[in-house]
Amino acid sequence: MAFRSPRTLLSQRQPALRDKTGGITRRSGLALIAAAVTAAMIGLSGTPADAANALTDKQRATLEQINTYFNSIRTMAGDFVQFGPNGERAEGQFYLSRPGKIRFHYKPPARIDIIADGKSVSVKDRKLQTQDIWPLSKTPLRFLLSNKIDLTSDANVTSVSVEPDLVTVIITEDGTFVQGKLTLIFDAQTQELKQWTVTDEQGLDTSVAIYNVKKDVAMNDKMFVIDYLANTRQKSGR
Repeated sequence: MAFRSPRTLLSQRQPALRDKTGGITRRSGLALIAAAVTAAMIGLSGTPADAANALTDKQRATLEQINTYFNSIRTMAGDFVQFGPNGERAEGQFYLSRPGKIRFHYKPPARIDIIADGKSVSVKDRKLQTQDIWPLSKTPLRFLLSNKIDLTSDANVTSVSVEPDLVTVIITEDGTFVQGKLTLIFDAQTQELKQWTVTDEQGLDTSVAIYNVKKDVAMNDKMFVIDYLANTRQKSGR
């Protein structure tokens, strides 16, 4: 798949489905956890001290503005479109409630849901009725969903580029779920997150753009419920 520039993805306010959408599976969902969501709002584990110290005062001030923006938000909902490295494309809705909760619901023909309930993260295949579950504390989502987000100390930021309309933040990571480079694109005026791209150790890109975002909206906690008994039924073959 040809790489789409930030401005190309940001211009797609009403993305239409294309052919390869059905290729979005649980593996793609893991990419969304590791790349998409993780980066999504800022924090990745790593060794941030040296990289943070290399930033200029202007770059650090920009990161502080982004921190302030995200820490002012408790709930958020909107649409997303995801592009995989082999041309696959999917879209859906996301719902976030800090601390601890998020849901990504893919539209058909994609068939997965990603849910964090404050304790665990589930990637569920709605068609096969199977799911994988990890402790939230062991995934990069813990940064996104924490009570306080701090990009200047919790992430290994290696580059901050400030343009009149966009701010580009590059984070490097070498962890369990993410290995490679994360590129975050923010609106320079509002500090809103617009797009993120993960480049893995093989140089392959997975990009996600969000749009129609609404902040501080009412949330139903039932959206963030994980069916833990599903794994028991799955193992027993029921």
